[in-house]
Order: sequence, then structure tokens, then C-alpha cells
Amino acid sequence: MVKLKIAVVHNKTEHTLQITAELLEKLVAAGHTIDQRNPELVISVGGDGTLLSAFHLYSHKLDQVRFIGVHTGHLGFYTDWRDYELDDLIELLSTRKDESVSYPLLDVRITYRNGKPTKHFLSLNESIVKRTDSTMVADIYIRDELFERFRGDGLSVSTPTGSTAYNKSIGGAVLHPRINAIQLAEIASLNNRVFRTLGSPMVIASHEWIELRMQDSAECLVTVDQFQLQQEEIKSIFYRIAEEKIQFASYRHTHFWRRVRDAFIGEIEE
Repeated sequence: MVKLKIAVVHNKTEHTLQITAELLEKLVAAGHTIDQRNPELVISVGGDGTLLSAFHLYSHKLDQVRFIGVHTGHLGFYTDWRDYELDDLIELLSTRKDESVSYPLLDVRITYRNGKPTKHFLSLNESIVKRTDSTMVADIYIRDELFERFRGDGLSVSTPTGSTAYNKSIGGAVLHPRINAIQLAEIASLNNRVFRTLGSPMVIASHEWIELRMQDSAECLVTVDQFQLQQEEIKSIFYRIAEEKIQFASYRHTHFWRRVRDAFIGEIEE
């Protein structure tokens, strides 16, 4: 029998709390150890937002942990198990040594004008840069070469798994997570006889990087996944594919395009 050290991360809805209590009881009964500090496996109970929170809680241990999502609501992109399948999940945890499937992450580094230390983040989905009061102006460098001067509401940089989130809503492409690349998408860019940008999403290869050099960052808002960073005088933001990857336990891993179809299209009658 396989015995694992398992951490459980959950949201606070009444139904999720009931499912979490049931899951914890079943895991202990099966001989697994609940270890929130040094787990081998992290089980997220809730939705995609809960799994994002779990990822950030254990982002410093990505070489040691795998993730599983149990969904207590509608079908999500990061959740392979439903709340009524706990017995099946625990049976596989207890009887099978499983492999993992890995997905790319976004490396985010923010440099400030006031001399503060550079901040470093990992993102599973995306990072968004916006101005809240007026047009954002930023020079976009690709692999240290100036590509364009952007003027508009903002920019989104996403991972392949994040391509189905905010990126898709602003006209970005959906990328399969086996594509080791990041995507840059514009948010309401200004394009006229005076100001001009490419106006299309760009897919950046793993050996390249993006740097946004802000022309005026007094009211610049930056997010990393669901977290909003404190507004400060930002000089530049550097993006590239991270060396780290997230590992999902593949006891039962739903095909990516099936996730996309189920989320955006639904059942198709043949």
C-alpha cells in the first residue's frame, strides 16, 4: 500500500467544508498522513481559484510536491475529480504509484524606480499590467530589442494553461499546455494614424523573454494570478518561461481539449 504525506487546501463554502472533512477522514483511515508543512501531494478542494491559492502556498516546493484538484462546483480546468468521487481517488492514491504531468509557469520580475529590491513571482495563469486613471504607455522589448511602444488600457502575459482565462476574453489564442511558451495580449490598444501597435496576440518561445519598460507607472496596477500587487513606481517588468514547472498527479488527467470543450462549448450531438 502506498502511504503519502498530503496537504489539503480548500475554500470556505459550506459544501466544500463538508467535502473537506469527509476527505480528511478517508485519507487518515487509508493510512495517509496529513502534513500541511512538508507534503508530497497537495489536494485542492473547491475550484480553480482554490487550486491557484494552493499553488502559491507551495510554490517554493514545486520540486517536491504534486497537485490534485477536487471540484465542488462546476467543472474547472485544474480539477480532474468531482466531490462525489472521493472513494475512487483515495483507492488510487493508496494502491498506485503515480506519475505526473507538468505544465509551464510564468517567471515575473518587477524592478522599481525608487531603488527597492526587485520582486520575483511565479504565475500559473497570468500577469496583467494596467493603468487605472489614463492611457498606459510602455515600451515592449523582446529579447532586449525594442519591438513597439504600446499605448492602451494594459497588457496581459499568460501561460498556456492561463490562455483560457483572461487572455481568451481579450482575444488571445488558446494554447495547449505542452507548448512551452508564453503569450502577450493587448488590452484595448490605441491604433490610429499617430499611434500604432501590432494589435495581435504574440506567442513568445521559451528561449526568448519580454520586458515592459513603463513610461509612467504612478497609477500602474499589476496582478499575478488572483493577487493584486501594491501600487508603486514600477520601472520595468520582465517575463519569461520559468525554470520551475507545476506537477499535476496524473492518476486520471483530463485531456486538455476536452477541458476546453466542456468549459466553453458543452456537449455536442453527433
